[in-house]
Amino acid sequence: MLEVRNLHVAVHAAGGMLEAVSGASFSAAAGECFALVGESGCGKSLTALSCLRLLPEAAEITAGEVLLNGEDLLALTEREMQARRGDRIAMIFQEPATSLNPVLTVGEQIVEAVRLHRDCSRAEAQAIARRWLARVELGNDAPVSGDGASKRRRPDRFHAFAHELSGGQKQRVMIAMALACEPDVVIADEPTTALDVTLQAQILDLLKALQRERGIALVLITHDLAVVRAYADRVALMYAGQIVEENTVQGFFSAPQHPYARQLLAAVPSADKSSSCLAGIAGSVPELSAMPRGCRFAPRCAAFEKRCEAPVAMVQTASGARVRCRRAGVEIKLAGEVRAPVSEAGDVVLSLENLSVAYEERTGFLRPPRLFETVRGVTLSVRAGRTLALVGESGSGKTTLAKAALGLLSAARISGEVRLAGDPAYDRHGRFDARLHRAAQIVFQDPFASLDPRMTAGECIAEGMGALLPAMTAAERRRRIEALLEQVGLSAGAAMKLPHEFSGGQRQRIAIARALAVVPRLIICDEPTSALDVSVQAQILNLLREIQARTGVAILLITHNFAVVEYIAHDVAVMRDGALVEAGEARKVLEHPENDYTRALLAAVPRLGAPA
Repeated sequence: MLEVRNLHVAVHAAGGMLEAVSGASFSAAAGECFALVGESGCGKSLTALSCLRLLPEAAEITAGEVLLNGEDLLALTEREMQARRGDRIAMIFQEPATSLNPVLTVGEQIVEAVRLHRDCSRAEAQAIARRWLARVELGNDAPVSGDGASKRRRPDRFHAFAHELSGGQKQRVMIAMALACEPDVVIADEPTTALDVTLQAQILDLLKALQRERGIALVLITHDLAVVRAYADRVALMYAGQIVEENTVQGFFSAPQHPYARQLLAAVPSADKSSSCLAGIAGSVPELSAMPRGCRFAPRCAAFEKRCEAPVAMVQTASGARVRCRRAGVEIKLAGEVRAPVSEAGDVVLSLENLSVAYEERTGFLRPPRLFETVRGVTLSVRAGRTLALVGESGSGKTTLAKAALGLLSAARISGEVRLAGDPAYDRHGRFDARLHRAAQIVFQDPFASLDPRMTAGECIAEGMGALLPAMTAAERRRRIEALLEQVGLSAGAAMKLPHEFSGGQRQRIAIARALAVVPRLIICDEPTSALDVSVQAQILNLLREIQARTGVAILLITHNFAVVEYIAHDVAVMRDGALVEAGEARKVLEHPENDYTRALLAAVPRLGAPA
């Protein structure tokens, strides 16, 4: 259905044209799921946007062909392309919140797409839109699952606006819109990146079912290798604008040919790697202006040798895989094959006893406010030297609980007892003891949003010391900043750079250094690796374990990534609808869950072990 041949995409820059995609070639057949994987910045999304000719103004296709059922889309006029875009080839974008029109109902947006490509009346288009909303379980014809499903129906979302829907519901609307005109090819660009495991499984199962049912060629772009293992038929691995390996899913995961593929798979966390450091890949994807002349992965490759400095072409191996490497299939020594540091359990650092968090909800001008509980009666504790993973679906109250422990919820009503480092965190009037801010620090999900863009890395780290360690002199602060940067794997010179000058993983390291600056007893990590590539995630997880073993700090880890939980957590607590449903040692909870909800969560987790 779709064939991309020798695609080249260049980006306009101050110094001239820089090639961002170099000679990409692949195909996707009817009824097949083809996965395009790789680290951020390797060219996956540019390749996808090229297929629909939706590149930003700064980028352009300089060579190649994109064939849709034999027709070259790059040779069409823009008017001709508009007739095919959305009708014969469609795309599900990564950020549905920015892809949906905020001033039109979602039903009207689907009607608009249908009427653009189908000769039908408004009533017929509305019927098609409602049918697809029901197909993605958003219409009033879609039954609610569970007990009594035949007696209850879902609310009709046809007249809803985008802001009235959850992230998963917006993604379902995007799927309905993409499939409403029954295209031959659907490109899904990171369709489940920010979703919890149950919602991810629902959306991917839906896409897979529709793909098989309608014979669609599905191109899935993702950096989640477990998702690829569970849902794809073939896979192409991209690095620095080039496809470096193309293989069947079975061949890719059982016998990866390219060293980059081997190192990526070794960097994925899991329970069986918990006693060893993860094999993180040193360095990062090269900048467009500094591409190596030979193999682009050579500076980071564990199998590097002198001949790798010369350009290399794609070759086909005896197993049928296509690989861009002179040392395809060779065994390599991975840096992560060393014992992980072990921390000892100590005293209780954070203790929550029957914690509840509620907000006032106004129901009318003259009516008294109603209390809406987001956390209900949670009791748990975190010990020094141990990591407690707090898991559950989006909206279950995990982040609210963490903010309550840190005194960051000024508008909420908090009841129950919170103790930090043995001291009560709140007085009888509900005021947080400011002296305890030094005892606990937080690392947020998005380091770019949590670092002040006008302050250097050194200033960001020093800010907390100035507020919570006022007796420290300027010289002492400078020495501590240099020591912290070295501790998190950055040079002392990084202190003078602004946040935008760092990669995502480096910014997260700075956020960790800032949290450590005041010598806390507890660090709360709120989804610290969800937006990071596999290799960068491995570096951050190794760093957290090393810091915990050295300092004995307690870690409360909020995540929906169960692979991370299996690798790093000593204990697990599962939340649902604001309440704790199960808690205990990680191995016991993950291997022998007692609660039905915990079992459902674990059943939805994609695994590298075997395809679904």
